[in-house]
Amino acid sequence: MSRRCDLLDTGPMSGNNVSHSKVHTRRRFEVNLCNVTLMSDTLGQKYKLRIAAKTLRTVDFKGGLDSFLLGTKNHKLTDKAKKIKKAVLKSQAEVEAA
Repeated sequence: MSRRCDLLDTGPMSGNNVSHSKVHTRRRFEVNLCNVTLMSDTLGQKYKLRIAAKTLRTVDFKGGLDSFLLGTKNHKLTDKAKKIKKAVLKSQAEVEAA
């Protein structure tokens, strides 16, 4: 299983360990992934996601999963997140039409 965020596709970065003698050795900075269940208010459905802690803080700041997805551009989202966003937009359009 790859260590990638299910919403923003955040992955590991690479860098250097730097010792006291300034010797550089390569290392990986892993993403802090959390298994969470987020509720979509518009759809009334729960989604089990594996997202980065940084993304979880952003979702809370934006006010929930729906507002996070609607406020994020499509090129930043994963395919799984785009499907949820499409369903939210469709549901909102049906509510407005009725």
